[in-house]
Amino acid sequence: MSDLSLTILPETLNDAQAIERLHERTFGPGRFVLSAYRLREHVDHLLDLSFTARIGTLLVGSVRQLPVCVGDTPALMLGPLTVEPPFRGRGVGSALLDRALADARAKGHRLVLLVGDEPYYSRVGFKAVPKGRAIMPGPVDYARLLVAELVEGAFDGVSGAVRPDWSMTK
Repeated sequence: MSDLSLTILPETLNDAQAIERLHERTFGPGRFVLSAYRLREHVDHLLDLSFTARIGTLLVGSVRQLPVCVGDTPALMLGPLTVEPPFRGRGVGSALLDRALADARAKGHRLVLLVGDEPYYSRVGFKAVPKGRAIMPGPVDYARLLVAELVEGAFDGVSGAVRPDWSMTK
């Protein structure tokens, strides 16, 4: 951010409506058919690992992480990461992503998955999941299924269906 003061804070329950309106504006109604939303139907995102970006009191971005498993291996699913269109390209998304991954690592999480563009996310260590190693519910472009190891080697030997972490279900 140039001359604007950006604040990244953990999401609170009071942020829910503003974040939902942001998702409506940026992703539209088609977001509900995506694989990641199938997972979100069963488990809530983790407030202490989900963040908002604000300029003053204006919410300009959000990132969420929810607990999932790949087979029997615990992981996080990052997303959605979204920024209000007028504030894109100003580092808001990067600041949210950096904070989300740093806090996940600090809290002992080992793996983070997401569905997104590898050129954008590779700068923080995301890479394509090898074909057949993780199976998402519903439709997904597997070329966009990415994983980041927060601990080196954490994805070695991991495979299976991506599912909600049932120990954290609603």
